[in-house]
Amino acid sequence: MIKLYHEMRKASPEKARELVKKVLQQNNGNVSKTARILGISRNTVRRARNGPLNDLSRRPKNSPNKTDSKLEQLILQEARKTGFRYRRLAMYLKRKYGLYISENTIKAILKRNQIPKKKRKSHSGKYRQLYDYENLIPFTHFQLDTKHLLDFSSLPKEVYNHMIKAKLPRYGLNLIDVATRARFSWYCNELSSHYSLMFVIFCILWLKLHNVRTKIKIRLDNGSEFFGRSYRKRQEWEKILSKLGVELETIPPGAKQLMAIVENAHRKDDEEFLIVHAEKCNNKKAFIQKAQRWQDSWNYLRNNFGKGMNGRTPYEKLRSKNGDIISERVLSFPVLLAEDVQKVVGNFALLFDDNYLSGGKYLPTTCHFKNLFRA
Repeated sequence: MIKLYHEMRKASPEKARELVKKVLQQNNGNVSKTARILGISRNTVRRARNGPLNDLSRRPKNSPNKTDSKLEQLILQEARKTGFRYRRLAMYLKRKYGLYISENTIKAILKRNQIPKKKRKSHSGKYRQLYDYENLIPFTHFQLDTKHLLDFSSLPKEVYNHMIKAKLPRYGLNLIDVATRARFSWYCNELSSHYSLMFVIFCILWLKLHNVRTKIKIRLDNGSEFFGRSYRKRQEWEKILSKLGVELETIPPGAKQLMAIVENAHRKDDEEFLIVHAEKCNNKKAFIQKAQRWQDSWNYLRNNFGKGMNGRTPYEKLRSKNGDIISERVLSFPVLLAEDVQKVVGNFALLFDDNYLSGGKYLPTTCHFKNLFRA
């Protein structure tokens, strides 16, 4: 009987208590005798006699350190909406609501409520670094790409709908320095090779005005917003940019892993900028102002844990590699709307006449480009 009870207890507590009741009834309600027969305590017999068949909850009656139920519901709501796990969700809640919640607390809440993890695609093969990150000179290697801001798969439905309703910019132009992870961004309402070239030229002029004199190499894909597979258009780009000491490098079709740095920046744009701040912007001007703050935070304050960064900000990495050769103000790049710049400077490529060039090197002056930088 002792062995039978304990085996039954493991399989089903309800059936084990029914057995206790039967043995207790056969012994005329004698608690002590029933306890000896089944090898259990008298309290266990009384519990089966007086209480319900199923196990009682082990939850404590008082939990002073338990997370407030409303806060827990907010965490679960945001977790389901964004699909973030505890580390990214903690940063997201801090940015959006100003809530400082421990990663371990969020991890326990997600586990308790059985919020599933997102499945990731498996990676086959050995990892190979794209650059020699530790020895890269700042502002010599860049990755250039455009971002579709209206991405239904990345943004919550309410954010996506608000961006359409408020007529916010639809595309972003991003140039990321590989060595420091510093970013330079513009936005536009339509993709255009003209806007992309205008953005690249503006970035190069900005770098040169802040004492960047090294040769610059820009990696980009074969998108139509650049020059695609048009040989004529590529020649135009190379003719203009070669005068500024820029070399273009296109990736093979489909080799998006070669653009991992700028693609990762796009992911952070969704998680830490658009999802958090886009709903607060009711017009393009407000959006550009928020985008400027986001870029400044990225370049000066946001820690980066990518290869070769070791948790430093772009500003800290620039100071450690550069000293005082390049002005730190280079990181305060103005975030603009490409259409607004177009209205001020007209055809940007026409500025690159031989009158502005000497010996194949560009000589930037405030006089020549004062209207450009006022844009």
